[in-house]
Formats: sequence, C-alpha cells, structure tokens
Amino acid sequence: MAEGLRERKKRETKQRISDIATGLFLEHGFTAVTVADVAEAADVSVNTVYNYFPAKEDLFLDRMDGVTLRLARMIRGRDRGESAAQAVLRELRQDIGAVSPAYGLMDGFDRFMNVIEHAPTLKARLFQLRDQVQEAVVTTLREETGAAADDPLPLLVGGQLAWVESAVVGYITGEMTAGRKATTVSREALVLLDEIEELLSEKVLTYAVREG
Repeated sequence: MAEGLRERKKRETKQRISDIATGLFLEHGFTAVTVADVAEAADVSVNTVYNYFPAKEDLFLDRMDGVTLRLARMIRGRDRGESAAQAVLRELRQDIGAVSPAYGLMDGFDRFMNVIEHAPTLKARLFQLRDQVQEAVVTTLREETGAAADDPLPLLVGGQLAWVESAVVGYITGEMTAGRKATTVSREALVLLDEIEELLSEKVLTYAVREG
C-alpha cells in the first residue's frame, strides 16, 4: 500500500528529530544534551519528542530495531537447500564485501562509537540489544524447524550464529575506531568470516536446511 500523507509527515518528522539529536550528541556528547535541548533545536515540544522516542537513548540508537531482527530475517529468507548458518554467512559476506554502513564501514563511525563509549546508558542499551538479537534468532529457529520447547538445539545454534555476527561487528568496530579505511577493514573482515566458518561444527552448518 502507498504511504499516506499523514504517515509520510510523521516519518519525516521522526527522522528530522533523530538527525538533529544525533548532530547534537556528536558535537556535545550524549550526557550533556537533554531531551529539551533536542526539542528546542527541532522546534517541537518535549512531549512530541517522547511521542516518537520513548527514551533519550532511542534518539541515538533509533535504527537498532533493524539490527535486532537482522539475523532472524537472514534465516527466514534462506534459499532452498540452504541452512540457517549458510544464509547468515552468505549475507554477511555480501554486505561486508559491499562495504555496508550498516556494519560500521563508513566515515565518521569512530565519532559515533566515541559518543557511546562515554555514555554508560548507551553502552548498557547495546548489551541489551545483543541479548535481543539472540532471542530473535532462537525464536526464529524454533519456528522454522518446529523444534519442541525443550529442544536445546535452537538455543545452542542460535547462540553461535549471534556470536558470528557479534565477532565480525566487534572486529569492524575496533578497526574503524582506530581510524582505518573502510575498504581495507572490509577485506580483512571477509577473511575473518572464513576463519569463523572453519570453527563452526558440521551440525551447526547443516542445521535448519530449507527443504525444496
């Protein structure tokens, strides 16, 4: 369905508030900027900000909903004859090889991470998001395989798939915050993915193969 005028205006307003907030956080730091500061800079009320962003942390990490469900989407979208792990590895290689900003491969990522490093509540939110990523993967694996509630395999495999992404993202983050070039880090991350795949057992690599 086509996006209506009201929905488009709400989306644009939310994006504008987020962009202004991010600019303020990058310039002054997360703790130094208040929600009232954001509202004033965006020329909206504080209540309007909270209508779009329930917490101050959401203003800076507003795109993390997509990150939380990213692995789960990869698994649900796997090809016929492809396992959950194979789909995750394939898509990670594709995105990282394309130097995707979604994985931190972009100019200015060091400034983004510097804001988080000096804001305990943002760091805590990232740890929470990592747990949510694994929960989404485990839930997806149970649904996709029809595993019983007491079957430990979705938890065990899901934990390893979440670790695969976390390890690669962690490496990219460390290298990008050190000021290295995105294209170089991308190539090195692809090598790291090959090494990670070698560490995965055959049982993990062949779990949840899509029939067809």
